[in-house]
Amino acid sequence: MRAFLDWKHITFAQPVFFALLLLIPFMIWWQWRSKKRDSPALRLTTLGGLKKSMAGGKAKLRPILFALRIVALIALCIALARPQSSNTTENIDSEGIDIVLAMDVSGSMIAEDFKPNRIEAAKEVALQFVDQRPTDRIGLVIFSGESFTMCPITIDHNVLKEQISQVKNGMITDGTSIGMGLATAVDRLRFSKGKSKVIILMTDGVNNMGLIDPVTALEIAKAYKIRVYTIGIGTIGQAIMPVQTPMGIQKQMVPVEIDEPLLKKIAGETSGKYFRATNNKSLEGIYRDIDKLEKTRIDITSYKHYAELFFPFAMIAVLCLALEMLLRYTVFRSIT
Repeated sequence: MRAFLDWKHITFAQPVFFALLLLIPFMIWWQWRSKKRDSPALRLTTLGGLKKSMAGGKAKLRPILFALRIVALIALCIALARPQSSNTTENIDSEGIDIVLAMDVSGSMIAEDFKPNRIEAAKEVALQFVDQRPTDRIGLVIFSGESFTMCPITIDHNVLKEQISQVKNGMITDGTSIGMGLATAVDRLRFSKGKSKVIILMTDGVNNMGLIDPVTALEIAKAYKIRVYTIGIGTIGQAIMPVQTPMGIQKQMVPVEIDEPLLKKIAGETSGKYFRATNNKSLEGIYRDIDKLEKTRIDITSYKHYAELFFPFAMIAVLCLALEMLLRYTVFRSIT
């Protein structure tokens, strides 16, 4: 019964037989013509009129015979068209890519050269990026004066997105430790079984803290064959930043200092690429470019199964024809 109700998955193997339905208007016309031709031109008063009046009740029901014939024809057309219920199954073979987002959360990330600020803009594009990678495992590392794993690599993107949404400035010691951020991200990937391992490292400053030097972290990344995409985030020149002063928080212009040579070195030696984001639009474009560069190969094999549904309609046609013949030669037998 469920197969008949699910019309979205019902197809017809021989729909050409629906052309037989064009016979229905002809049959109606022929029935009307025959009835008109059989009408008597002259009525005579005989005992036959009495017999007809006795059969009048049955005569009113006589169109049932024609209706049964029409239903039989419709059911026969459907049966000949061979309705089939289709069921498709898919086998998805995905070449997984494991990705770690390493995000700078230092004090300078609240600069307002991005709207509303750098850290919020970075979170927004990261969430969009995650939505575009449904088959990849992705993790999140944050760093400033030290580094911390917010979310290990996972396929549960709802959990990951929740962690990204909670990122804010001041979660860990202030400063900029690019080496620690990179090393922690590498540590998340070193035991990964993914066919491709990628780190997207974003910072707006110069390495000034941390127990691990950026060059040392770079060598570790190379040893584990991890590709690193680096993003320098910040406008050219100076940017507006809220600064705590004795008079309260005031906005001041501060210089934008990004260690581009280091970021280029990290990207270049790991077969990655360096990007510079100067506003929200360019940052979104960078993540789109990375998404295109790191495409996951997905092989989908579809299997379609068919179940024949013509038999019930064939039975309806046979039963309607049999019922018509039975009624015609019993209940509605002509009275002479």
